[in-house]
Amino acid sequence: MSRVTASIDIAAPPERVWDVVMDPRRLGEWVTIHREIDRVSDQPLRDGSTLRQQLTLRGVHFYVRWTVSEAREPKLAVWDGRGPARSKAHTLYRLRPHDGGTRFEYENEFKPPLGPLGAAASRAIVGGLPQREANATLRRLKSLVEDRG
Repeated sequence: MSRVTASIDIAAPPERVWDVVMDPRRLGEWVTIHREIDRVSDQPLRDGSTLRQQLTLRGVHFYVRWTVSEAREPKLAVWDGRGPARSKAHTLYRLRPHDGGTRFEYENEFKPPLGPLGAAASRAIVGGLPQREANATLRRLKSLVEDRG
């Protein structure tokens, strides 16, 4: 299993950040590896909502079917994903007031298929890319939300 964490301070209230991160139509504006979404069950997203997202890493396109397992507006979103070959992902967004704005914390745990062998292959193929993409994604989120002032 690999784990990526990142956080950023955004000069906007948690409610405004929440509105962006929980709007599936806006994923392409801030998630660097996002390509498209479809099969969105609900808008706005809530507990039990589902969607299918196409992502790209190192030029490889793949789909993840996400379920919002918990949505506590505007504080916490928990996502569980199923990807190719029985891979799994567990993602958290934590939002909390901080210095007049929002501290946005992101956490992703990815479990590749094939147990330890799959984990070793995943590390060899993607290396530090997930951490770099997480940091770039949060910088894009900050810019997007703050520019909307």
